[in-house]
Amino acid sequence: MIQHIKSEIYIFLTAVMFFTRIPIFITIPYSPEMLNASTRYFTIIGLLIGLIAAGIFILASYILPTPVAIVLSMLCTIYVTGAFHEDGFADFCDGFGGGSTPEKILTIMKDSRLGTYGTIGLLSMLTLKYISIFYIPVPYIPILLITAHVGSRALPVFIIHYMHYVQDSDNSKSKPIGKRSSIAAPIIAISTFCISFAWNPYIGLLCIVCLGCVYILFSRYIRKKIGGYTGDVLGALQQISEVTIYFTAMAFFYTTHI
Repeated sequence: MIQHIKSEIYIFLTAVMFFTRIPIFITIPYSPEMLNASTRYFTIIGLLIGLIAAGIFILASYILPTPVAIVLSMLCTIYVTGAFHEDGFADFCDGFGGGSTPEKILTIMKDSRLGTYGTIGLLSMLTLKYISIFYIPVPYIPILLITAHVGSRALPVFIIHYMHYVQDSDNSKSKPIGKRSSIAAPIIAISTFCISFAWNPYIGLLCIVCLGCVYILFSRYIRKKIGGYTGDVLGALQQISEVTIYFTAMAFFYTTHI
């Protein structure tokens, strides 16, 4: 029992090291299996990032205008994650925007250079995030930041569990994290996802519907284009899911005039 708990702690800390820049001051044994298993804690990592984002927003909003506090919060999360997901989204835009065959799409996504599609996509994504958060009532922004960072990391877990990893890890510029793990991964993802929306079930239900549509359309699209997913695809889905949550919440508050 103790050994199992210790193993799970190591797996969680592996997730912290891989998905964030948060320093870990103990030595952790590494293995590809442990890295793969760490995806079960993807939404928990989202909780950490969300708490940091909310904390920065609250502190900054005491002395700065709300728009500046929002930007600082966004920049902080980008720094803490090392722009991990934003980089994946940009590569996704370049690959799927400029590639006409699965081979070309994968080749373009492996290229570390940022292209036109990636630049436009990333700027559009960041702008849409900012505008969506800006039009959410200020008292709800901190809890929504936490919710979005948790909820947006649930869909990639399901992609990992139910789809095929198509990129050759030996030639990829990113580490493979995509082999199907135990059923614990989607269970933890859906549990933390639902808990994160407990503060407002109406927004939660709307986000579930919207994210369900995103998952169906996105999974069909990548399966048609490349037959599965890559690390960049997972990063793109996290970004799309995050902005979907902000956008859905914004629409709810706007139409209900809360």
